[in-house]
Amino acid sequence: METAQSQEQTAPGAFTAFARFVLCGGGVGVASSFAVAALASWVPWVVANALITVVSTLLATELHARFTFGAGGRATWRQHTQSAGSAAAAYVVTSVAMLVLQQLVAAPGAVLEQVVYLSASALAGVARFVVLRVIVFARGRTQAPAAPRAALPVPATVARTSAAADTAALCRAA
Repeated sequence: METAQSQEQTAPGAFTAFARFVLCGGGVGVASSFAVAALASWVPWVVANALITVVSTLLATELHARFTFGAGGRATWRQHTQSAGSAAAAYVVTSVAMLVLQQLVAAPGAVLEQVVYLSASALAGVARFVVLRVIVFARGRTQAPAAPRAALPVPATVARTSAAADTAALCRAA
């Protein structure tokens, strides 16, 4: 019981985490949309989107590790790699949305491009939140309280079952 209470204090609830995700990720996303538009005047849009996606993903992953999901510090290489996978999917979504726009509208204006880009980014962002909360940063929340339990010898099968139960409880609480 004490472990569950300390987990709740260090790991924000789903609503708080989502609000922080929107603040951090959304802020980086909005800034990125303007950066993509500015950079696209010098290089092809798809290249600009790729470059800005890489930089914004690194920044957002650090913000999410430190602030959004309460991981307690800098993001690990594993978390950066997993976050990059979800960002790659978001890149595909935004690129396809922009390519479809260009096929449907001969000369879309900057406002329409921003609306389409930000809408696609918002949909991809919700999916990324779920992936980051359930997969990327969930392990850090379930592993941190495990240290006090290490004092008692526990068979490996029991430990795995307990970790799975803890993860399932966190998912239900979210």
